Amino acid sequence: MKIGVFDSGVGGLSVANAISKALPEHEVILRQDSKHVPYGTRELSEILSFVTPIFQDLVDNGCEIIVVACNTVSTNLISRLRDTYNVPLVAVEPMIKPAAKLTKTQAIAVCATPNTLSSERYKSLKNEFAKNITLFEPDCSDWSNMIENDEVDKNKIDELISEVLRQKVDVIVLACTHYHWIEDQIKELSKGKAIVLQPELAIIEQLKRVIKEVQSN
Repeated sequence: MKIGVFDSGVGGLSVANAISKALPEHEVILRQDSKHVPYGTRELSEILSFVTPIFQDLVDNGCEIIVVACNTVSTNLISRLRDTYNVPLVAVEPMIKPAAKLTKTQAIAVCATPNTLSSERYKSLKNEFAKNITLFEPDCSDWSNMIENDEVDKNKIDELISEVLRQKVDVIVLACTHYHWIEDQIKELSKGKAIVLQPELAIIEQLKRVIKEVQSN
């Protein structure tokens, strides 16, 4: 089966690699909109105009499932995209539910783009799963650009993560697939203090379920 993976940039490569490793019997077709990255601070109408032809290209190339490996697109535009394309879309979203189950200090940090943090879906996740939990939302607005351009400022990231750890945060959610490329750095800094969550395993499990559904139809 052909599986499309879409992201605004290099975050999609991390997800595509994880899927290819876990499901080698399937063909993964990756599309990255590096021309317009980052999406996290753009107008949603503009983002929709960017992703529409890319999704159509994936469908035209025979993809039977598309993984939307972009939190900004998934949390803001997934309903519109599902209405447009007649293939299953596997969305990625901030891991608030598992983080809420894991935290013992009742304090979570969510590292995400401004568009993800302002989305109705993110607000819904907070209301449903984190009502009695303190959520810290550090300013990661320039992280995607740093990672995309291979200009990661390690000290800047260390300072931001150290600050949330001082707030007794014990779970850090990486809610942008670009950030998967700095996961090891964040884990090293958080060792013994906080668990770091990112959704690749969850994406793969959901993808397995969707593949079964498609194959049984």
